[in-house]
Amino acid sequence: MAIAPPPYAPAPVVEDFGGWYLRGDIGFSNQKVKDVHYGRESAYSELTSFEQQSAFDTAGIYGIGVGYRLNNWFRADVTGQYRGNANFKATDRFTGTAGGIAYSGIDNYGGSKSEWLVMANAYVDLGTWWCITPFIGAGVGGARVTISNFTDTGTNNLPFTTTSFASAPTGSKWNFAWAAHAGLAYNVNPNLVLELAYSYVNLGEGQTGILSDYTGVTTNNVFKFKDITSHDLKLGVRWNLESPQVYAPPPLIRKG
Repeated sequence: MAIAPPPYAPAPVVEDFGGWYLRGDIGFSNQKVKDVHYGRESAYSELTSFEQQSAFDTAGIYGIGVGYRLNNWFRADVTGQYRGNANFKATDRFTGTAGGIAYSGIDNYGGSKSEWLVMANAYVDLGTWWCITPFIGAGVGGARVTISNFTDTGTNNLPFTTTSFASAPTGSKWNFAWAAHAGLAYNVNPNLVLELAYSYVNLGEGQTGILSDYTGVTTNNVFKFKDITSHDLKLGVRWNLESPQVYAPPPLIRKG
C-alpha cells in the first residue's frame, strides 16, 4: 500500500518589513531671502520709492540622521544638517525727500550666512518598481541662522554727502523651520538604499549683530533677513539596521 507523503505547512506570509535605519546626506542649496531690512523702520519713512535685489551663492549641505521604517509605506526620521557659508550680496536703490529736497541713493550689502538645521520628518513611500521607490514627505523643526561679515556701503546725491560705511558682528537666531520633500530611492540590497531628493525648506529669519559706522559708533540696531527659503538637492544613503526575516522554502516532494 502506497504511503501518502507527509503534509507540510505552507510558507508563512511575509509581512511588511520595518526597522531602524541610519542615514547620511550631502547636497547643495539654492537660497533666497524675501527682504533685508534695517531694524529702525523710521529710516524708510522719507523714501518715495524703494527696490532691492539680493542673491546667495550656492552652499554645501551635510546631514546625518536616524529613522524608523514602520512598513513598506511609512517611515520617519530625525535629521541634523550643517548648511555651509553662502556668500550674500544685495543692492538697494531708492528715492526720497530730505528737508524738501528730492534725492536718490544706493546701498550695497555683503556678508555670509550659514545654518544648523534640526528636523523631524515623515515620509510616504509610493510603491516600488524595478528597485526604485518614489516618495514624498514633510518635516518641522528649528534652524539656527547665522549672519557673518555683514557690511553696508551707501551713497546718495544730496549736497555735501559722502560715501558711508557700516558693519556688524556675527549674529545668530533660532527659528521655527519646515520643509517639503520629494525624491527617488534605489534599493541596492535589503540593507542599503540610495536616495536622490529635493527639499523646499523655509528657514525663518536671520539677523546681524548691532551695526556700527566707520568711526565705531553703534546704531543700536540690526539688519534683519526676512523669510529665508531654499531649494535643496541632496544625494543620500540609508543603512537599514535590521534585515528582513528569511523563510525556508517548503520541502521538495517527489512522487514514486
